[in-house]
Amino acid sequence: MPDTVSAEMLHDYERIRRLAMPSLFESLETLCEGTVIVDRSARIVWINERYATTLGAKSAADAIGREIEEVIPSSLMRKVVTTGQPILLDIMETNGKTFVVTRVPLKDEHGTIIGAVGFALFDQVQSLKPLFARLEAIQQELAVTKKRLAEERRAKYTFSNFIGSSPVCMEVKRQARRAAQLDATVLLLGETGTGKELLAHAIHASSARAEKPFVGVNVAAIPEALLETEFFGAVAGAYTGADKRGRKGKFEVADGGTLFLDEIGDMPLQLQSKLLRVLQEQEFEPVGSDQVKSVDVRVIAATSVDLFKKVEQGLFRADLYYRLNVLALHVPPLRERTADMGALCENILEQIEQRTGMAHLELAPDAIERLCQCRWPGNIRELRNVLEKAAMLSDKSWLSAEDLEGILPKEAGGARPGLAAATAGSVRSYAQAVEEFEREFLSNALSVAHGKVDEAANILGLARATLYRKLKAHGLLSQERDVSQF
Repeated sequence: MPDTVSAEMLHDYERIRRLAMPSLFESLETLCEGTVIVDRSARIVWINERYATTLGAKSAADAIGREIEEVIPSSLMRKVVTTGQPILLDIMETNGKTFVVTRVPLKDEHGTIIGAVGFALFDQVQSLKPLFARLEAIQQELAVTKKRLAEERRAKYTFSNFIGSSPVCMEVKRQARRAAQLDATVLLLGETGTGKELLAHAIHASSARAEKPFVGVNVAAIPEALLETEFFGAVAGAYTGADKRGRKGKFEVADGGTLFLDEIGDMPLQLQSKLLRVLQEQEFEPVGSDQVKSVDVRVIAATSVDLFKKVEQGLFRADLYYRLNVLALHVPPLRERTADMGALCENILEQIEQRTGMAHLELAPDAIERLCQCRWPGNIRELRNVLEKAAMLSDKSWLSAEDLEGILPKEAGGARPGLAAATAGSVRSYAQAVEEFEREFLSNALSVAHGKVDEAANILGLARATLYRKLKAHGLLSQERDVSQF
């Protein structure tokens, strides 16, 4: 008995299924503005009369046998037939009309694609206007965001922003302009605050890659555990806490353009080998992936340390050093280009005026002369800091050398005690002299920053954690200062 019931039920199921197909088709054909069927060559085999005339055909019979694009130029029916994948709730515009279209592949009893059917809504589009409006708003927001990101990844400076006409300044600009015309790796050498990043921007802006992204990374400012992901990206689920959608690395973001690696000397040895591979082969593997990605990126690296000495100490790969040191440019410190002091001060004061809205401030000749006597370990960055203080603290519009005395670093213009002691014949080891110099150097930087470690780190171009460690080693952190401040 159960077998008989089961057979009857199966028979009913099959009968309902056979009746449902034409019934469903007829319902959709009635509800929709238009219905069209194409064969596997994307030729129309059936189209309802209303849809045919709406699309501009003389009649449904006139449209049959023609390729779908002849009747509906923007149709994606051929794609459905080719891929076998449906396209649901798509928006199609043709002949000045907007349709909401659903396209579904048709298969025979063996599962072979034999064509496709499309259903188009027109009368009901009015009810979907809020959806269209929201979609349009999202598209506009996306376009604005993409434009903003593109602008942020363009070079912010040109060679005109590298202020100065002294011989040493003109020479470094000449070399940088030449480097811009050559698509080779550039290594910028110089003390912190000399303008290496500005030159990197300028080189990119004058190169053939100017319209492509400029992406900057400060190696010293990124925790070592995150550096590989920062550079090469990661696939979804590559590690605990990884972005579920994966993440692009800076090399992929900079594809076609320039990647600026600031403080390259702080890069861990393990990552140096992977960077070398990208420089040589222009390819890399994202974290957690075995797929190789190819990129076309020009690298400009910068450092304020002696890379060759780090190579000798085993802290930097020799092969990477020689790969980076293709075009090396030495960016001079401020004390070697004092002839540019007047122009630099004028430019910095104008920037301060534009940014803060303060009254215009000018420096007397003796003030500029006094500034030229400073050693400026923080170079132009430190000079900017001093001028900002002068602008905030002074009620005058014209500053003399006397007005600057309370703002300038204490050691400005004079010999440092540590060096004087060494020249006086005191007996000390080299390590002791270096330690004393570093302690005094850091102490002066901290003094210029009024005890603020964050500001001192910016002046020196060091990572905050690195400076904190050095200050602690030299006993330059006061006991009452809370560690959370750093």
